[in-house]
Amino acid sequence: MAEMKFIAGSVCLDFVNTVGGRGARDVVLRDKLKDYADLATWSRLAGLFTAREARNLERAAEHFPARPAVVFARAIRLREALFRIFKSLLGHSAPKESDVDVLRDEISVAKSHQRLVRAGAGFVWAWDRSENALHSPLWRVSLSAADLLTSADLQKLRQCGGDECGWLFLDTSRNRTRRWCDMKDCGNRAKVRRFRRRESHK
Repeated sequence: MAEMKFIAGSVCLDFVNTVGGRGARDVVLRDKLKDYADLATWSRLAGLFTAREARNLERAAEHFPARPAVVFARAIRLREALFRIFKSLLGHSAPKESDVDVLRDEISVAKSHQRLVRAGAGFVWAWDRSENALHSPLWRVSLSAADLLTSADLQKLRQCGGDECGWLFLDTSRNRTRRWCDMKDCGNRAKVRRFRRRESHK
């Protein structure tokens, strides 16, 4: 599995960023998720599941060999719909209803698997033990997207200015001037390009 980075400040944006870059017309240049096993591993690295829970997902995938590919296809469809939704909002335009419908459907599925359970003196939301647990990474991602889209943090949404990057993130810098997904990567490459341009004009 390719190296994963979690720099977005939101689970759903980190999920959108599971690509190595986007080119013309936002086409994915390098996909870091190749199959369901990668999705399960990403979910663990993102903190959505413990190592034990991730192993349970992988075992469930082995027991139901026809399902992982279907779930994985849904995951990629959700990821691309989320990218287009957030990109539209960055451009101050309305997202396509078909993309919003993809998210709505996943949110509905996610909420159907939540249960209100006692916890100490109160109650908390918990996930059921559904036979469809292979879909559970999508539950977390879709609810993360719903939370972001309905919060004030949406005003902090930015897209990296790096060439062939396209990653999204929340700009929590003091002056809201963050331009790059990661200064060590796209930021440094931009510095090198500017230096070379200056040198070539001397």
